[in-house]
Amino acid sequence: MTTLSTPPHDSADRTARSAPSPRGSRRGARSPVRRRRGDLRFVLACLLPALVLFAVFMVYPTMNVFRMSLYTWSGFSPDMKFVGLDNFRHLIDDDQFVRAFQNTVALLVVVTVVTMGMGLFLAAIMTRQKLRGRNLLRFVLYIPNILSVVVIAAIFSAVYDQKNGLLNGTLRLLSLDGWQQVWLGNQKIVLYSVAIAMVWQSLGYYMVLYMSSMAGIPEELYEAASLDGASVTRQFFSITLPLIWQNLRTSLTFFIMSAVNLSFVLVRAMTGGGPDSSSEVLLSYMYKQAYTNSSYGYGMAIGVVIFAFSFLVSLLVSRATRREPLQF
Repeated sequence: MTTLSTPPHDSADRTARSAPSPRGSRRGARSPVRRRRGDLRFVLACLLPALVLFAVFMVYPTMNVFRMSLYTWSGFSPDMKFVGLDNFRHLIDDDQFVRAFQNTVALLVVVTVVTMGMGLFLAAIMTRQKLRGRNLLRFVLYIPNILSVVVIAAIFSAVYDQKNGLLNGTLRLLSLDGWQQVWLGNQKIVLYSVAIAMVWQSLGYYMVLYMSSMAGIPEELYEAASLDGASVTRQFFSITLPLIWQNLRTSLTFFIMSAVNLSFVLVRAMTGGGPDSSSEVLLSYMYKQAYTNSSYGYGMAIGVVIFAFSFLVSLLVSRATRREPLQF
C-alpha cells in the first residue's frame, strides 16, 4: 500500500514564505504611529503662523496692558515709575470712572434686552407668518449691519439734529413741538439716544441669525402643537425657543462683548462722552486717559478692569443660560 505525503521540505518552505517576517511585522506596526506623527507635524506646521500672529498681536499686547497698569507713564517720555496697585486704588475714588462704568452697564442691559427681544420677535413673525415682502423687509433691516459704525453715527447725528433733524422735524409736522428735544445735548436722554443707534445697527443681523435657526425646525412639531390646541405664543415658548436655545445662548455672549466695543465707537463719534460725561463709557474714558490726558498707565488700569468685566459677564451669562440641549 502506497502512502502519499507532502515532502517535508516543500511544506516548510511554503510555511516560511507565507509567514510574515518579524522585522516586517514590526515595521507594519510602527507605520500607523509614524503616520500619526506625520499628521501631527503637518497640523502644527499649518497652525504655527496663526499661533505666532495670535501671540504677537493678542497675547503680548494683553500682557503688556496688565504690565503697564502697574506704572505711571505719560506715554511719550522715557520715565516710567512703578506704583503697583495705586492706579486701581485711584479708580475707586474716580467719580468719572464710576459714571462711565454705570453707563456701560446700563447700555449693555438696555441694548441687549431690546435687541435680543425684537430680533426673536421679528424672526418668529417672518418665519412662521406668510407676510408679503418679507424678503424686502429682511434686506432693509439687515442693511445697517453692513454700514460702517461711523456712517451710522453720522446718520443718527443728522437725525437727532436740533434744528434740521428728522426727529424734531417730524414732531413739528405732527404739531408735537413740546416733545422736541436736544437729543444729544440733554444729560437725561443722551444715553438712550445712543442706545437706539446701537439697536438699529445690530437688530437685522441677529434677526437673520435667528431666522436661519427657526427655519430648521420641522413643521410637523408646529402642526402637532396646533392640533393639541396650543396658541402661537405657546408654540413659540414651548417649541421655538427651546430648540434654538443654544444658538441664542452663543449669540447673547457674542453680542454683549461686541456691544462694549460698539458703544465706544458710537459715543466717540456722536457725543464724545458729553454732555458733561453723561454718555461716557468705559472704553471712551480709557481712551481719554491714555491718549488725551497723557495718563497711559492709568488708562491701562481701566483696560484691565474692562478685560475683567467682560470676562466676568461672559462667565455669568454662560452659567445663567446653561441648560440641556433639545434635539428633534
